[in-house]
Amino acid sequence: MILQIFPKKVDFFALFEKQAACAAEAARYFKEVVSAGVMGETEVQTIHAIEQRADDAAHAIINQLNKTFITPFDREDIHSLAIELDDVVDMLYTIVSRLKVYKLDGVNPNLVKFAAVIEESVVAVEKAIRGMRDLKHLQAVSETCVEINRLENIGDAMRDDMLTDLFENEKDFIAVLKWKEIYQESETVLDICEDVAHMVQSLLLKQA
Repeated sequence: MILQIFPKKVDFFALFEKQAACAAEAARYFKEVVSAGVMGETEVQTIHAIEQRADDAAHAIINQLNKTFITPFDREDIHSLAIELDDVVDMLYTIVSRLKVYKLDGVNPNLVKFAAVIEESVVAVEKAIRGMRDLKHLQAVSETCVEINRLENIGDAMRDDMLTDLFENEKDFIAVLKWKEIYQESETVLDICEDVAHMVQSLLLKQA
């Protein structure tokens, strides 16, 4: 097991798992918010609280890097993975904030579809992160990462279809600009998830 090669006091895997759990929580809440179509201060503050907990986990990882000589894999890789996981939650928080600022209340079926794919992808990321503790999970983690890549491809197609529909049918230019940004940022969440999947696969292959 990878866990056996670094001090018991520093469990980087637990910190990564905490980050991933925050990301999954944020994705679930994001889907809940867009499905309800209410974008108020309460919704922004709720996801902001999740984002702050994710930040705390990322900061803990970076702080441990400054104190720990032996790490489970390269220090640069640990830092990069922590930043990418943090970016997932940051982007979800940004989208909810934008929806409030732009006063985009009401249920948008396209965004609800996006939120469902985002939740599926982020939950898969959490699963992949939890599988990193033991090399015997390598095959299962690899399959999960492939699924994350598949969901990112779905997101690409969804974004393009939604933008096409937006440009063809929305007559309000300001509304076009607002929703264009929201759709693109939603797809960016899936891009980040794919980046995390690539990192996880690379890290485990280095240890195999």
